[in-house]
Amino acid sequence: MRWSAAILLFVLLLAIVAPWLSPHDFQNTNFNAILQSPGLSDGRFFGTDEFGRDLFVRTMLGIRITLLVAVVASLVSLVIGVTYGAVAGYIGGRVDAVMMRLVDTLYALPFIFFVILLMVAFERNFFLIFVAIGAINWLDMARIVRGQTLSLREREFVEAARLTGVSTVRIIFRHIAPNLLGIVVVYVTLSVPQAILVESFLSFLGLGVQEPQTSLGALVNAGVKQMEGASWMLLIPAALLALILMCFNFLGDALRDFFDARHVR
Repeated sequence: MRWSAAILLFVLLLAIVAPWLSPHDFQNTNFNAILQSPGLSDGRFFGTDEFGRDLFVRTMLGIRITLLVAVVASLVSLVIGVTYGAVAGYIGGRVDAVMMRLVDTLYALPFIFFVILLMVAFERNFFLIFVAIGAINWLDMARIVRGQTLSLREREFVEAARLTGVSTVRIIFRHIAPNLLGIVVVYVTLSVPQAILVESFLSFLGLGVQEPQTSLGALVNAGVKQMEGASWMLLIPAALLALILMCFNFLGDALRDFFDARHVR
């Protein structure tokens, strides 16, 4: 877990600081340096793309945007999923049945096509990506939180709060939600890679982040078109994307084992 967290922190700091230190801008073109291979000359560590733009700076910008979209989308799914699942699990009965049947219905919908239609209808708004990806991930969160809440609502401290006249809303957010912290942290950590993959897929299709901005998915898409003559355009962003996904998965697994060990004790 420490190595995964350290690598993610290093990549994040590099993505934030490196573009400020580079002499190149992410959107400036240089037609005298088109498809220049990676090297130390002129500070072009990752080479240039088909427009002569510096790939190092653009890759760092892509990491920023990819992580921003993934984290914010995961927070959107966190808010919706925890609230929905906690309410369904605590109230129970017919309310729970209706709410969870709605979740089952939404599971049956092809959400990736729904997201694509949403992006097309609203002209690929950058901020809409957060909501669109968060709208996919909250279903799993709701199910997990609902299952934990069904167990927590029978605990003594919840019964005591109910008998003293504490309102349902206060019980859910004051007594139920804080006890879901462990499972929620683990799931959010594991949902970030899923959000990264969805964002990368949308950007790969040309429906995500638009020029002059970029993301790792958009860079991979551009690299595929130049993979025969400029393989670094594909290999570098693809390797960084794989590294980030691997670190988040390792971190999520380590946190899950940690909280499971505490629960057993």
